[in-house]
Amino acid sequence: MAHDHLEPSPLTWLGGNRRLARRVGRPVRNFLRIEAAGGLLLIVATIVALVWANSPWSHSYHELLETHISFQVGDLFHLDEPLEAWINDALMAIFFFVVGLEIKRELVAGELRDPRAAALPAIAAIGGMVVPALVFLAFASGGIGADGWGIPMATDIAFAVGVVSLLGNRVPGAMKVFLLTLAIVDDIGAIAVIAIFYTEDLSTDWLLIAVGLTVLVVLMRLMRIWYIPVYVLVGFFLWLAVFESGIHATIAGVVLGLLTPAVPLQGETPNDDVHVGAAISGRANATVVRRANFELKEQVSVAERLESMLHPFSSFLIIPIFALANAGIEISSDSLSNALSSDVTLGVVFGLVVGKLVGVSFATWIAVKSGISRLPRGASFTHVVGLAAIAGIGFTVSLFIAGLAFPAGSGAIDEAKLGILAASLLAAVIGSLILLRANEVIEIDIDDPDVVNA
Repeated sequence: MAHDHLEPSPLTWLGGNRRLARRVGRPVRNFLRIEAAGGLLLIVATIVALVWANSPWSHSYHELLETHISFQVGDLFHLDEPLEAWINDALMAIFFFVVGLEIKRELVAGELRDPRAAALPAIAAIGGMVVPALVFLAFASGGIGADGWGIPMATDIAFAVGVVSLLGNRVPGAMKVFLLTLAIVDDIGAIAVIAIFYTEDLSTDWLLIAVGLTVLVVLMRLMRIWYIPVYVLVGFFLWLAVFESGIHATIAGVVLGLLTPAVPLQGETPNDDVHVGAAISGRANATVVRRANFELKEQVSVAERLESMLHPFSSFLIIPIFALANAGIEISSDSLSNALSSDVTLGVVFGLVVGKLVGVSFATWIAVKSGISRLPRGASFTHVVGLAAIAGIGFTVSLFIAGLAFPAGSGAIDEAKLGILAASLLAAVIGSLILLRANEVIEIDIDDPDVVNA
């Protein structure tokens, strides 16, 4: 997602003229503003995990992930989970909360608000979920391997957008929006799959508590309670209730994200600009400044403020930590040999690389030829095929679903992870080559009814 950026105030350390700020602080800040930065950090974390897990110090990698961390509040609850579980169940709940915020923003003010604009990427996303799942099942339709059918359905937004951003203006802006919207619809599908098909035995009592807390959040919104710490407290107990219910705890993050207000409390002009004017002129006391801050802050929705605040934390900390904890696969001649003959690995690779390309491309072609939707101006089917291949980068969410589908320490999960790594790399390379080729092939006819007028 794109944000407008202001340069740091010269009153701050980062905006000051100190050598460290000029040579380290601001360059790092500028790097983190690059769309591809999150994907690059993800790659670095993956490489570190692979090197660490295959080094003489591999035992320390596994010992760290298996370290138990306890959290207890009197007799109310007691959680004792290994570090890996805290990362996958708690940190990833924040990641999915940000995903929920992005979905809410798209539904209220983005591409998903307009059914006609959303039709093409939504149809493409459905094709990109159904076909990869079918391809996987064609390879691994029997035994424990069949549980992994949800793995190739996912698209990694950060990784995919990062690859496309590296191609610059070789990809039309409208097609970047197409990919982003496709990935968000894909996320909705992945969330539904996780909630419905990768849920353990349900605890009715905890599920009812989770439903009650969700209703409480809705009531708080209706009562116009905007104090975020209250929502954080209720959100924590909602996460705990979902965790204990048997539904994967990350669903709590999605629910909270979708319930977050996406419409500003204020209009474009504050109702009472006396406070704002006094604060700007420097004639205000602390009380007036707080009121002015409220008037200005509430011109931006809670969802947008939280997304702006948490998106960097999610992209540059949570996802790299998740990759570090989940991409550490021990690679040997035996493991590679097993993977090459494994139905799970082949199903994942062909599902992500071939299934995504065919599913997204074919669904888009059907939507355009049937008149349901049209390609954006400046885009060709070569661009569609290239982005369809890029959508095969399923890294983060695919690894996440693999962890739900197969038991830890099993051969199947390692085979799935190897397939995800190989497929994501292949998808990135194939998609990039096709998109580079798209600029050499002129397929656009301005009189073609399949092309939207600007």
